[in-house]
Amino acid sequence: MTITEIHWASQSAYPILSFLQIAPLVGAFFLYGFRNSKHLFNLGIVLTFIEMIFVVDLYQSFDQTNSAMQFAEQLTILAPLSYHAAVDGMSVLFILLTGLLSIMVMAYGSIVPIERPKHVPFTILIIEATLMSLFTTMDLMWFTLMSFVELSLIGYMLHRWATSPERDLALSRYLQFMLTGILLLALGISMLGWNYTHETGNAWTFDLMLLKDVAVNEDIRSIIFFLIFYGLAVRIPLFPLHGWLPLAAEHGTVAMAPVFLLGLKVGIYAMIRFVLPLLPDAVIQWHEYVVTFAVAGVFYAAIMAMMQVNLRRLLSFAVVSHTSVLIIGLFSLNQIAFEGAILLSINFGLATSGLLFMAGFVFWRTDTMLLKKLGGLFDYIPFIGIAFLISGLSIVGMPGTPGFDAAHLILEASIHRFGALVTIAAALGNVVAAGFLLWAFQRAFLSPKIGTWHQRAIKPASRSEEILAAMIILILVTTGFYTEPWLGLIENSMHGLGELYSHLH
Repeated sequence: MTITEIHWASQSAYPILSFLQIAPLVGAFFLYGFRNSKHLFNLGIVLTFIEMIFVVDLYQSFDQTNSAMQFAEQLTILAPLSYHAAVDGMSVLFILLTGLLSIMVMAYGSIVPIERPKHVPFTILIIEATLMSLFTTMDLMWFTLMSFVELSLIGYMLHRWATSPERDLALSRYLQFMLTGILLLALGISMLGWNYTHETGNAWTFDLMLLKDVAVNEDIRSIIFFLIFYGLAVRIPLFPLHGWLPLAAEHGTVAMAPVFLLGLKVGIYAMIRFVLPLLPDAVIQWHEYVVTFAVAGVFYAAIMAMMQVNLRRLLSFAVVSHTSVLIIGLFSLNQIAFEGAILLSINFGLATSGLLFMAGFVFWRTDTMLLKKLGGLFDYIPFIGIAFLISGLSIVGMPGTPGFDAAHLILEASIHRFGALVTIAAALGNVVAAGFLLWAFQRAFLSPKIGTWHQRAIKPASRSEEILAAMIILILVTTGFYTEPWLGLIENSMHGLGELYSHLH
């Protein structure tokens, strides 16, 4: 492999995006030298905090008044694959969430009893590195390769630290869906590269900045759109491509792998970053069909959630239902919709992670997620119950949580684009979601002690558990009442994409 050129933008005194991707890998190698230490997780927490220092530096150095991509880094290697990284406000927001959730997952791993815990911190750090790469790359093929690595590592975590004897079934279904999604994504991106060289006569490239200046041939643009859309929809997950999630949620790890998989909406990010700017004509042609499936998904998943007897499966259908609401907003195709979709993705990430962490603490004490065997937990772990409740309320967009402003933006965009019917459907789906999440809280924490777990000594929440629960509550409530900084971060970055679709209104 021949390196011909390397440079980074003078906006930063050092290649900060490279540091974000490399630092967790260096940390993982560092931890290997202490792999037999009883302080392994404590070291892992320190390393994720060090990574967070770079994240905060990126946020503070980012120029919110500039709509251009910033902190550009480029390494030209053997064509057509090249390293090209840059960020806008959306990227910075997802990177902030990645750094925060990585700290929380590492802290959670240090709290709960895990079989063979030695490799957990390494895996967390390497997943964090791949996520940083996904949120900074401008190269679609690089994004696909890093997605394969990230999803493989999450599959490893899902299986190795599973809590069910059906772990093989969960992993098999997960791999079937995810590998199919990666294959579809790779095919669609390859066709984009071919279209570029066919239209320009230049060498193949997968660089977003070059591809967006070349129109996609009318004969293939719908094919490319559906290949990439379905490839991303699998991991979002979007109805009806969600079949892997209930099994993975029920039989895999309770929180660690699902937080990385569901707490960070990489698929939504990729649609905004790649699909919407590269394939506007196909998006406009098919967006009403996408929204139709999303509306169906809102109610299908909500009804399925109400039928579940397992808390983990219930939460998995909650994710599908709310993701459908997010898709309705995103494909309303205006700047308000894009801003709302980003904010809602971040809110879902925080709130879903809160629900998963608290469910993990419940499972650790009771050895069950069956709602009929739970009940009365609020008497023993009230703070964990409060964090679960606030996370659930944030999912449904209650005032005072970050979901409120995000849901308002999405519904405003939806009624402007599709009228009252679709918007009312999305809002009703949200009401149903409030019902099943509150029902789950009531069954697990407030109902009489109907299971056998209460005959055992139930430990009260430890200081570490309370700190993690307090972090979730504090972040959700603070960002709920103080959303202006996050809107300011993404507003200018979404201006160009809003202009691209402005003729629809």
